[in-house]
Amino acid sequence: MKRFATIFAIIAILATLHSLVNQAGANNPNADTVTVAQNSQQNTDSGDEEVSASVFQGLKKFWMYSGFKNAKIGHIIMIIVGLIFIFLAIKYDYEPLLLVPIGTGILIGNIPFVTLEIGKTMGLFAPDATSGLKLGLYEQGSVLNYLYYGVSQGIYPPLIFLGIGAMTDFSALISNPKLLLLGAAAQLGIFATFMGALLLGFLPSEAGAIGIIGGADGPTAIFISSKLAPHLIGPIAIAAYSYMALVPVIQPPIMRLLTTRKQRLIRMRPSRAVSKTEKILFPIIGLLLTTFIAPSALPLLGMLFFGNILKESTVTNRLAETARTSLIDIVTILLGVTVGASTQADVFLTSQSILIFVLGAISFMVATAGGLLFAHFMNLFLRKENKINPLIGAAGVSAVPDSARVAQMMGLKEDPSNHLLMHAMAPNVAGVIGSAVAAGILLSFLL
Repeated sequence: MKRFATIFAIIAILATLHSLVNQAGANNPNADTVTVAQNSQQNTDSGDEEVSASVFQGLKKFWMYSGFKNAKIGHIIMIIVGLIFIFLAIKYDYEPLLLVPIGTGILIGNIPFVTLEIGKTMGLFAPDATSGLKLGLYEQGSVLNYLYYGVSQGIYPPLIFLGIGAMTDFSALISNPKLLLLGAAAQLGIFATFMGALLLGFLPSEAGAIGIIGGADGPTAIFISSKLAPHLIGPIAIAAYSYMALVPVIQPPIMRLLTTRKQRLIRMRPSRAVSKTEKILFPIIGLLLTTFIAPSALPLLGMLFFGNILKESTVTNRLAETARTSLIDIVTILLGVTVGASTQADVFLTSQSILIFVLGAISFMVATAGGLLFAHFMNLFLRKENKINPLIGAAGVSAVPDSARVAQMMGLKEDPSNHLLMHAMAPNVAGVIGSAVAAGILLSFLL
């Protein structure tokens, strides 16, 4: 009995304790909360670690995509070149309408970014990816690539020529047709540089595209490069426009070297008045004659003379005004920015580019000298009253109207009353025609 009483007492005590524990649990809900909190803390710590890892990966990916990570010395060099272009345009007024868009384009084209190839090696793009961020000018589908289509396919240059034609007054050339020969003589630089490029190992098509720099005609240089050497459009276009902008720097020393003070003082007879009929007939006859000689230059010459017909007919003033203002301004912006952007460091900074700039400088100097020397040659056969001031021979390069202004400036330095601008415009506009014809001739031989 005592044993049963002891067992019963133990069971009663256990039952009492169990009931007390349950009652305490009911009255104190924090007991389960503590357990849940402990589990929750463990989950929170794990989540914090995942968030931290995610933030770190995001920052790392941001750094990998940034320009600071992908910048190379070539990008820095080209950005400095772009800044120099903008500086020259703003500070010294060197062809600002060209150098500001080109300089800005150089900056845009040399902002470092992750290319498709680099992105694959970094694991940012899938191994089988066929397109990257579509930012660069040479990346299919990018905005810059679409805008560059007008350069690579030779669309912008004829539109530029349309605007030039609508601006140009051929009266000086019509009144003194023999000055056309000075524009033709200045094209000597094109063919001399063509031969020089061949000697340096360039392919005939590449040499032809490089030689056209001597004409100091950016649109023509782009047009012929797009046909003969598309991979050299950037260096050739930059060289051509650079030397166009530097006409006031490059030409005067050559002009002083190849002329005497007595020759620089020559006064030319005033130009005769040109009738409206002559002004209308000139672009029509010029169009037919030049394009029969060089059909390959039809897009350039056709648009040049078409623009002049719009101007001189006087019945299409609205079209002429559009061509010489809004249209040419828009095309100049697009052409300048895309040509500048084409100078990506990995494409532009090559030994070939350096040779192109050297050859371009030689070409431009030979073209200037050719016009000056041919003026001397013409004077051997002209009467004293019909002598040509040889300074206007330098205007035979087609940097309109800068080379004509340089001739005017050099003449005024010797004689403040000797105005050569209108006389110089004749070989200047002849140079535009001559460089386009020369381009057509090269295309017919090299295509």
